[in-house]
Amino acid sequence: QVQLVESGGGLVQPGGFLRLSCSVSGSIFSVCAMSWYRQAPGKQRELVAVITSSGATNYPSSVKGRFTISRDIAKNTVYLQMNSLKHEDTAVYYCNADCRDNDYWGQGTQVTVSS
Repeated sequence: QVQLVESGGGLVQPGGFLRLSCSVSGSIFSVCAMSWYRQAPGKQRELVAVITSSGATNYPSSVKGRFTISRDIAKNTVYLQMNSLKHEDTAVYYCNADCRDNDYWGQGTQVTVSS
């Protein structure tokens, strides 16, 4: 059973930055695509970044150029660097591992962008 634990959320002012971390309980990056999703109150969960097993990354237009996903294979950790944060980035952020026939989620970490 794969376990994902997010950390790094918090309160930040508009224009600020945060780095989220997702600690993974096993060495799965070679077979799993790792993603960050977010869910704001009253809205559907949405994808904000993905890094495939081969290391390719992709982002929706809403965060492209501001968010960067990366991974440290030795530390079994995935990161989400978030810069130039906006009010609309406020949400619970979730780490996801898509491992072919299995799908794993973390518990989420709250990010609040407010002055």
